[in-house]
Amino acid sequence: MVRETLTATSSSSSSNQDPPPVDAWIDTYRELLPHWQSFKAESSQALIPISISRVNQFDAARLDVEISAMLKEQLVKVFSFVKPGFLFQYEPELDAFLEFLIWRFSIWVDKPTPGNALMNLRYRDEGASAMIGKEVRTGLEGPGLTVSQKIWYCIATVGGEYIWARLQSFSAFRRWGDSEQRPLARRAWALIQRVEGFYKAASFSNLLIFLYTGRYRTLIERALRARLVYGSPNMNRAVSFEYMNRQLVWNEFSEMLLLLLPLLNSSLMKKFLLPFSKDKSTSSSSDETACPVCQANPTIPFIAVPCQHRYCYYCLRTRCAAAPSFRCSRCNEPVIAMQRHSSSDGKIP
Repeated sequence: MVRETLTATSSSSSSNQDPPPVDAWIDTYRELLPHWQSFKAESSQALIPISISRVNQFDAARLDVEISAMLKEQLVKVFSFVKPGFLFQYEPELDAFLEFLIWRFSIWVDKPTPGNALMNLRYRDEGASAMIGKEVRTGLEGPGLTVSQKIWYCIATVGGEYIWARLQSFSAFRRWGDSEQRPLARRAWALIQRVEGFYKAASFSNLLIFLYTGRYRTLIERALRARLVYGSPNMNRAVSFEYMNRQLVWNEFSEMLLLLLPLLNSSLMKKFLLPFSKDKSTSSSSDETACPVCQANPTIPFIAVPCQHRYCYYCLRTRCAAAPSFRCSRCNEPVIAMQRHSSSDGKIP
């Protein structure tokens, strides 16, 4: 009975509704296609927020400085036979030339600087519009620097540093800051100092912002909106700090020794280590005429009172001055005075 009722209901409903046309899906596709394209474009143009390691960016800057110093050292060796002081007056030009070479063969040709390449970093134009027709997967996508950004980067880094170095050397050589100079020179010197102070304050503020956000390491990068991002999402650091850590440990250890060794008394240390020495027989059978401190035959022998052991004058004098309660190195008796030894009869005069 139930089956007959369901069959009658389905037959009546199918008779009331006509089947859809064959090409109905085409009309639906055309209707939804613009919405799908707009959604895809918005998703592809939206940049994924990423965080770049601040340590990597600082390490890249340090490596660039070290590589520039290595190139400068090699270039200076070319002029090793030139008269001394010749390159000193042209040092700003030499630094500018090396910085220009690094810029020309790295940033200008859309390649990272040597330090950025070692840290897997590259420059990206943050001010450019989102990529059209490109899919965003890691957030590292984005166009490189434009031609204008590259030129302004060169002008700011190479030209700006060169002009500032030359201006400082010229003003210092002309002594613009002296009170005896003309008012115009003193005003120019005061202006230079104010500009330098303002630049340092702005750099410090930019450093604080960089430590908080991780973007734009320098003022030039912030002004040009040139951000450092990873070149490859799957590449690790190429620099090992193992040897640097060893060097730091050795430097700290050597500084500690240089601080503590002058405070130690060598004679007391020798007495403390004498029971642990292997050559006791050799030390006990040493020459009684030799100085117990320097183990040499005294040229001007002096006698320690009251134990009557021979010492060099300077050895005995320095030990008595360093420690008022100095004890003889041979018999461990306190030395209260010193007298010169007579070379004729071996007696105290």
